[in-house]
Amino acid sequence: MVAVDTVNPHYGGTAGGQAELARQLTDWGRQWGLRSREFPLTGQDSNLLLFHESAPDAPWLLLDSHLDTVSVAGMSIAPFELTEKAGHLYGRGTCDTKGSGAAMLWALQDYARSPRAALNVGVLFTRDEESTMAGARAFARQGLAEFLPRLRGIVVGEPTGMHPVIATNGLVRWRTIARGVAAHSSNPSKGRSAISEIVRAVAAFEKHYVPQVTAHHRLTGRAAASINVIAGGSQVNIIPDYCEIHCDRRLIPGETAEVALVHRDAVWAELPGLEHDMVYPIPPLPESACERLHQWAAPAYTAAGLDSTGRGAAYVTNGSIYAEAGAQVLVLGPGHAAQAHTHNEWVAVDQLTLAAKAYRALMALS
Repeated sequence: MVAVDTVNPHYGGTAGGQAELARQLTDWGRQWGLRSREFPLTGQDSNLLLFHESAPDAPWLLLDSHLDTVSVAGMSIAPFELTEKAGHLYGRGTCDTKGSGAAMLWALQDYARSPRAALNVGVLFTRDEESTMAGARAFARQGLAEFLPRLRGIVVGEPTGMHPVIATNGLVRWRTIARGVAAHSSNPSKGRSAISEIVRAVAAFEKHYVPQVTAHHRLTGRAAASINVIAGGSQVNIIPDYCEIHCDRRLIPGETAEVALVHRDAVWAELPGLEHDMVYPIPPLPESACERLHQWAAPAYTAAGLDSTGRGAAYVTNGSIYAEAGAQVLVLGPGHAAQAHTHNEWVAVDQLTLAAKAYRALMALS
């Protein structure tokens, strides 16, 4: 899986990488006697479900792992060559989240051979998690409904150190634009600088908005707000008529994107020329969306030797999208977030082994 370049196209990857990995996974699944279905996004893109159906009326357990990775720019190792050293496996996606996907698939092929299989189990390989979560959004809109009546839940594979995560933060991102009037820089009074407008917006954001973002959740930590991209101007001798910033607001469970944006607008009320677009919300994952699945999974935690204490995470996952659509969710996977997206991304072999054991134990429940 690591050998296939699935860098998200938004981060410089090729358009066909995720499709190529899906084809390879389908071939492996077919060799192991697994069935497959494609759930379309748009155009030629599809999510892939590899599954074993024990009985038409049996309950379902779904597991989710995304196909894409972040960029390989700046990596200090060969990104698409899996290498092992001192019990660690190195390569882009080993931790986030091809390790989870591989462990899920290995557990599924073993489960499919069991004469005592009681659940219908599928591993859903989704597209575009690292950018817009388009794969999870499409499945939640178009595919999930048929499973919900008999769905135990969805186990989302992300690097949790094999600790069950039962709450995560959400976010809302947006772009803010200032427009000015271009003029020759020999006479700035003839123009109006969009950069100057954005500078005033940034100052107001840092002085009045960030200090009020103080909410705290016992599992997921603090809310946060930051401006992380700025771009404007065309050349040094032109008063800039355009400047933009990209903002990130992290939401704890209980907060909403709508309220966060109302507070933003209040802070910038004295800067009426600002425009906002590209609003991108992901809701937080509350404990209530995880509690039934977490309780149901307790015997599997014991069988795999896991600490069953539910934890929280400050990052976002596909789980928020599925929970919003009505599914119970659990986030559980090998590796740690500190190892993901790094210049030498890795996952420990013993974490992969434990993940396969835990996923297999979940499949053995009824």
